[in-house]
Amino acid sequence: MSIKEEIETLKREFLSACENARNLKDYEDLRVKYLSRSGKVAALFKLMGQLSQEERPQAGKSLQELRAEIQVKVDELIQSGEMKKAAKPMMDPTLPGRASNMGGLHPITRLEQEIITIFLRMGFSVERGPEVESTFYNFDQLNTPLWHPARDKTDTFYLRKDLVLRTETSPIQVRVMERKAPPVRFIAPGRVYRNDKPDASHSPMFNQVEGLYVDSRVTFTELKGTLLEFYRAFLGADTKIRFRPHYFPFTEPSAEVDVSCVFCSGKRCRVCKNSGWMEMGGSGMVHPNVFRAVNKVRGDEAYDPEKVSGFAFGLGIDRLAMNLFGIDDIRMLYENDLRMLRQLA
Repeated sequence: MSIKEEIETLKREFLSACENARNLKDYEDLRVKYLSRSGKVAALFKLMGQLSQEERPQAGKSLQELRAEIQVKVDELIQSGEMKKAAKPMMDPTLPGRASNMGGLHPITRLEQEIITIFLRMGFSVERGPEVESTFYNFDQLNTPLWHPARDKTDTFYLRKDLVLRTETSPIQVRVMERKAPPVRFIAPGRVYRNDKPDASHSPMFNQVEGLYVDSRVTFTELKGTLLEFYRAFLGADTKIRFRPHYFPFTEPSAEVDVSCVFCSGKRCRVCKNSGWMEMGGSGMVHPNVFRAVNKVRGDEAYDPEKVSGFAFGLGIDRLAMNLFGIDDIRMLYENDLRMLRQLA
């Protein structure tokens, strides 16, 4: 058999051996068998001395190509074997299985979704807006004068003189009215920010839901009926509400909204501080100055306070969560303690 035939035979033998190799040990054996000093390729190189001067150059070139081809193939096999070993570690079938952890919604997210669902059934839509807001929309358009304490840096996070982190979701109400003519009826959920020192009852960031309804001849009675219907759907059919006079610059008249305690049904307990009521948020009839400011931007009289009226309300989701789940520190809602979150999931 000539040297050329032996090279071809060895090549076919190597390729056949590659097809039969199954794991990293087989690939290492191939490398030793064909490429080591005592391997089959080295044995063919030793036959070069028996060739004539004319045959040696071509035979040497063929052997070099064969060795390089075998080297590349073996390297590829070994590399793929190492990757498979790393990707598929050995498994001990005698070990007990690992239970999968089921995730759940954060209590804030859960309550927000429930609130949205109830208001959607009542005919409200959902609107969103920017969390970084201009002072024009956050204060000026909401009838908040320059001397109002809410505009102080001790109460509000200023990014620059005319830009703040919104202190409530009320600016969304103004933006929607500028975009849509009455009637409008929607809620505006989202995060808001106040320059408060964190403690058990205060957080520099919390969640709100505000609502607005504007149409012809909207009355305070409709405001009370809407909130009563919502809280009964949310907290139970026996829930009662009451209004306490208050002041908000963007509503007139304004009122704080209290809800009968869901834990003691108004009989007084620790949760409601022995009052029988839980404070939920603010409400009131939209101030005519807010309508006038909207008209000025719109350039028309779509929100003429002589022809339309409306009510607005707001509630804190964090406060709801604390009351409903018996949480006595608002910071617990944002510490991502899985032990607590699993109990509320």
